[in-house]
Amino acid sequence: MMAVRPEHLKWAPIGLVFIGGAFGAATREWLSLVIPKLGEVPISIAIINVIGAFLLGYLYEAVTRLDSAKPTGKNLKLLLGTGYCGGFTTYSSLATDTGVLFRDGFPVEAIIYSLATVIVGACATWLGIVIASAVNRARGPETPQSTDSSRKAS
Repeated sequence: MMAVRPEHLKWAPIGLVFIGGAFGAATREWLSLVIPKLGEVPISIAIINVIGAFLLGYLYEAVTRLDSAKPTGKNLKLLLGTGYCGGFTTYSSLATDTGVLFRDGFPVEAIIYSLATVIVGACATWLGIVIASAVNRARGPETPQSTDSSRKAS
């Protein structure tokens, strides 16, 4: 009898992450070439990470309302969350850019750049969750759990 492969080792989920990651990395590269530096500060990476944080917050909240019995939510998390946003955001480049700013004699800019990116990114994640939550409320319940609880309340 052949053992069932764990979900994370199946080709379909791996393919979704691969496709999303390729598009995310391509989008990041394009934006990093289009957005100019602000003096010595490479703001493109900060902007990319903040956008990615917002998208992850929105996606997290939006997907939690989908019917867990269907693969749609799980596939969207893999394609857009792990794949696209994983390839799009780059906190390692943020660390490298911060180090370069320190090395080049811009310690104040380095500290502001790194702290502001993380703080604004956290706020962007929260904003994404808030907006997706409002959109979900406007649509009404979609999950079996929320429809069951609404029936019990009536």
